[in-house]
Amino acid sequence: MARPFELLVGLRYTRAKRRNHFISFISLTSMTSIALGAMVIITVLSVMNGFGEELRSRILGVVSHITVSGDRGVLADWQGVAAEARNIPGHVASAPFIQGQAMVTHGRKASGVIVRGILPTEEPKVADIGNKMIDGRLENLQPDGFGVILGRELAWKLGVQVGSRLTLVTPEGQLTPAGLLPRLKRFTVVGIFEVGMYEFDSGLVLMHLDDAATLYQMPAQVTGVRIKLDDIDQAPRRALEFDEQTEGKYRVRDWTREHANFFRALKMEKTVMFVIMFFIIAVAAFNIVSTLVMMVTDKRAEIAILRTIGASPGSIMAIFMVQGTLIGTIGTLIGTGSGILLSLNVETLVHGIEKLFHTRFLAADVYYISDLPSRLLWSDVLSVALVSLIMCFVATLYPAWRAARTQPAEALRYE
Repeated sequence: MARPFELLVGLRYTRAKRRNHFISFISLTSMTSIALGAMVIITVLSVMNGFGEELRSRILGVVSHITVSGDRGVLADWQGVAAEARNIPGHVASAPFIQGQAMVTHGRKASGVIVRGILPTEEPKVADIGNKMIDGRLENLQPDGFGVILGRELAWKLGVQVGSRLTLVTPEGQLTPAGLLPRLKRFTVVGIFEVGMYEFDSGLVLMHLDDAATLYQMPAQVTGVRIKLDDIDQAPRRALEFDEQTEGKYRVRDWTREHANFFRALKMEKTVMFVIMFFIIAVAAFNIVSTLVMMVTDKRAEIAILRTIGASPGSIMAIFMVQGTLIGTIGTLIGTGSGILLSLNVETLVHGIEKLFHTRFLAADVYYISDLPSRLLWSDVLSVALVSLIMCFVATLYPAWRAARTQPAEALRYE
């Protein structure tokens, strides 16, 4: 025979027009459930990947891939650190920064902020904040110009706009004949940015590196150096390697550690969702069990005849395993293909539904992400397909085992 006997009979049982239409209905339901389950899982995971990628890009618009700072938060020779950083594989650019805390006031309004001193010519090489300006430009920060750039939420909270004057109060005091007084400095708003993350839009103030050095009394010193790589996923590994090469002289952190809780929560949420969604396929697999159990009952006489002409229990078991596996394979292929197509076009589909029903699922004035992003990972597709096939295969074992135990004499007694 050109093909195994068990495969031929199993395929014939699957294609044959059954007398019991209820069994056919359950088979079709099982196949549909598996297809829907695989499609939904791939689509949901792709949307979660899209949201994670969007949030990561917004965070990295402000946070660098690797940050190198001094042991006590001060670097005296940042040019030397930048030169050492060029030896990091995948190094793209480096830029110095000064960072400190302050309170910003305007009229009767005040807010605690993080102040970051930057070089406007170097900062765009390590972060995308220059592309997030909604008013003014990063180049408006000039040395000794005492200008600041605020986040949109902070500007709204203080009621300021470009050209407004505000006061920065640093926590370090200043000793005077009148006693210890807080250090105050007037600044002019020269720009407003919006990165789409409330943490930065409401609590970050940018100024020129020289002005920050004057404000925090750090002449010829910086807080650290920000480093950008060509592959952000390599940042944890490269940071560890750089720390080992410099023998722990500096405090080296990568972007995953600076927002560790946030990204761990995203990863855990995706894992939990992955497990929960697979219960859809598990239900479909139970339907395969029901289908094959009823099929075995319906085919008892034919099983007995096959046994009498020499078919072994293993062959009978393989016949029904072929039938159940075929149902699962077809359902998985249809679901995987549908999931890929839906994931690649989910944004277009959502826009179409919004136009059709004249509604907005993610209003721009409520949510920071107003579109439904999607990022298809082939590793997710492969995982879904493999788990689905394995679950469907396992579901065939018990009914096939029951069929293999059929005794010809008992099955043919009342025929």
